[in-house]
Amino acid sequence: MQHEKIIEQINAQKRLPHLKLRIKERAEAFTKSLFYTLFDEDTPVKENLEKLAFDFEELAELVCWKPEKSCKEVWEAYCSKLPGILELLNKDATAIANNDPAANSVEEVYLSYPGFFAIAVYRLSHEFYKMNLPLLPRLMTEWAHKLTGTDINPGAQIGESFFIDHATGVVIGETAVIKNNVKLYQGVTLGALYVERDLRNQKRHPTIEDNVTIYANATILGGQTIIGADSIIGGNTWLTTSVAPNSFVTHSPQIKIKNRQQ
Repeated sequence: MQHEKIIEQINAQKRLPHLKLRIKERAEAFTKSLFYTLFDEDTPVKENLEKLAFDFEELAELVCWKPEKSCKEVWEAYCSKLPGILELLNKDATAIANNDPAANSVEEVYLSYPGFFAIAVYRLSHEFYKMNLPLLPRLMTEWAHKLTGTDINPGAQIGESFFIDHATGVVIGETAVIKNNVKLYQGVTLGALYVERDLRNQKRHPTIEDNVTIYANATILGGQTIIGADSIIGGNTWLTTSVAPNSFVTHSPQIKIKNRQQ
C-alpha cells in the first residue's frame, strides 16, 4: 500500500473536529497550577491567579465553549468560590489527620495522601461542572484518577469532612450524594444499577447520609438507594436497596472446615 494511501485513510477516520489532544495536557497543567496556588507556600497567589485566568480562557476556546458571560466574568465568579473550596479542603484534611492513626500531621495528609488529592481535584472541578463548562471538569478529575486510582465524577455532591482511606479503586458516580463526615475505604463503588444513555440527567447513584463508614470493596448501587445516617457498611457488601439509619450491614462469608485425610 502506498504511503499516500495510508495517510488518506487515516485522515478519513479522523472525524472528530474538536479532538485536540493538547486539551488534555493543558487541563492537567491548569489543575496542577491551581493546586499549587492554593497549597504551596512558595507559589505567589496573585501572580498565579492572573496566569490561570489566561490559561482558563485558552481552555474555554479549545473546548469551543461559548458561555453567556465573558470568560473573564466566569473566571472571576470561579475565583470567588476558591476561599470556600479551600475551607472545605482544610476540613477534609483535618478529618483525615484526626481519624487515621497512621497520619503524623496534617501536612503529611496534604503532601502524601492520594485520597485527599483526589478529593481536592474533585472540589476544584465541581465548581466548573456547576457552571456547565464542558470537558474541563472531567479532564481534571481524570488526571487525579490517573495519579491515584480514585475516580470521582465532578458532578457528585460531597459534603464536609470527607475521608477516603487508601483511596485506590474508589468509584463515585456523577449523581452520587455524599453528606457530611463520611468515610470510605479502598475499592468502594457508589455506582448505577445499569448504564443506558436514556438515564442521562436522572439520579443513578446512591445517597450516603451523615456519619456513614463504608469499608473496603463494598458496592452500593442505584439512584434510589439511601444509606441512612450513622450506619456502618462492612467490606465486600453488595447493596441495591436502602439501609435505615444506625444500621450495621455485613457480608457473611461461608466458613467450612477442610477434611484432612489421615
